[in-house]
Amino acid sequence: LEEQIVQTNPVLEAFGNAKTVRNNNSSRFGKFIRIHFTKPGKLSGADIESYLLEKSRVVDQLPGMERGYHIFFLIMSNGIPAVTERIMTGTDPSQYHFIKEGVYTVAGMNDQEEMGLTDEGFDILGFSNEEKNSVYDFCAGILHIGNLTYVDKKDQGDCEDPAPAEKGGRMFGVDGMQLLNNILKPRVKVGNEFVTKGQTAQQCMNSTSGLAKGIYGKIFKYLIDKCNETLATEHERAFFIGVLDIAGFEIFELNSLDQICINYTNEKLQQFFNHHMFVQEQEEYKAEQIEWTFVDFGMDLAACLELIEKKGGLLPTLEEQCIMPKASDQTFIEKLHNTHLGKHPKYGKPKPGKKKYEAHFELGHYAGPVAYNISNWLDKNKDPVNESAVITLKGSKNPLMPFIWADYQTAEEQAGQLSSYNCLFY
Repeated sequence: LEEQIVQTNPVLEAFGNAKTVRNNNSSRFGKFIRIHFTKPGKLSGADIESYLLEKSRVVDQLPGMERGYHIFFLIMSNGIPAVTERIMTGTDPSQYHFIKEGVYTVAGMNDQEEMGLTDEGFDILGFSNEEKNSVYDFCAGILHIGNLTYVDKKDQGDCEDPAPAEKGGRMFGVDGMQLLNNILKPRVKVGNEFVTKGQTAQQCMNSTSGLAKGIYGKIFKYLIDKCNETLATEHERAFFIGVLDIAGFEIFELNSLDQICINYTNEKLQQFFNHHMFVQEQEEYKAEQIEWTFVDFGMDLAACLELIEKKGGLLPTLEEQCIMPKASDQTFIEKLHNTHLGKHPKYGKPKPGKKKYEAHFELGHYAGPVAYNISNWLDKNKDPVNESAVITLKGSKNPLMPFIWADYQTAEEQAGQLSSYNCLFY
């Protein structure tokens, strides 16, 4: 059991860690692990909760400065030749659109060795050969569909080279051409009916990226669930030690929705720490009538937190904009400026500078001011996925694919109109 707990690290790091500007092995997700003990103090099990997986990193990284998730490079490293051969990727990351803009190697990290350690970790955690190979295949499938390119023909997107779809379909256990067709012409609800609707080339590209992020998110959740299944025992759980591992405060050249979520979390954690270490401690002194000189640490973070979370704040406004039919990134930033600019001490408009990336607003966090770029925040928050493609994935010959999508019900499934639709493909 102790070894299994230890082995969750290399497995989850392979899928949840990546090189950022400041850290070669940065956790791009939050993890809270509880180590359970019996009353006499004997180890009795563990469980893991995960938060805030940075799914955008699957399809995009800062050019020349960051790297995608380690696993994409591990499976291509030839660390296990049989895997690299089966997934049909070759060993050159520059051939894959989703990861080619970033760097390909990490100082002090040997991808071939890490692939071996990850595979060994899977074995110790009780993954079968079929399960771990399916996970590798699905990751490769993401890389393959990322190479699909689209052009507009008569106002509709078309794909001139279906080969990446065929390879991706093979990795996912589905008909690649059927998957591609559902990207090009998904079924959408019009009134009370579902009809096939053509997409523009840009919509097809967005759909492909959304599908890739959706699949990766499902893979990661499956890994967490499988680890918890292995670490669960029937022994008594009287006490636990909890350890939180989460990305620290981030101020990058480009700060997006991922950074506001991470920084908001850190702001909440810092406020919790301040309250318990300083405020409550001094209240205890007062209750016990201990003489002391009151110290105002000046670390009440309520103003920034309220700006982010309270009604009219940043996150509620984002949610509100996401349900408005004609909302856009522009209407979002206009609403923020109209509500807070010049009215809230923690909200500001960044001064124009020579930075590579535009900044739209600035928040005064406890760690310092951070300028944020709001491009694509509405789409990121909606996290849309092509449901026609999901239905295809649910029909995969690989049993793990429908399993990881089992908790996702499409609108067409909810409406009970799927039977005739399935007849088109099966």
